Amino acid sequence: MTEVEQMLRGAALRVTRPRVAVLTAVHAHPHADTDSIIGAVREDLPQVSHQAVYDCLHALTAAGLVRRIQPSGSVARYESRVGDNHHHVICRSCGVIADVDCAVGHAPCLTASGDHEFQIDEAEVIYWGLCANCSAKTS
Repeated sequence: MTEVEQMLRGAALRVTRPRVAVLTAVHAHPHADTDSIIGAVREDLPQVSHQAVYDCLHALTAAGLVRRIQPSGSVARYESRVGDNHHHVICRSCGVIADVDCAVGHAPCLTASGDHEFQIDEAEVIYWGLCANCSAKTS
């Protein structure tokens, strides 16, 4: 049994070829959008439908095996880094995304100035700027 199959079984999901292919693609392509994931999956399963990939992504996200992010102005993207409260840095020019570990404190990393009687368990922070390549091009 492969590691991906073990992950699916551990999340009480049936092991299917599309789920294995989608989870493998998300692990291989961090922060990929749905179209990129479909392209990667179709390398192994050429006949897989868009809907099958969407269904797999939904099931994998609901099971906590992948994380869906959608930065402002961007399509939804998926990553395999789950179970921690990390953030992202995004290049304003080329759109590359990288993970950023929580800088200070404990999850949810930030203490809200007012919690409005919410029990806060997660904070989402996105840093925007220019990546090294784009920054070098503008210099």
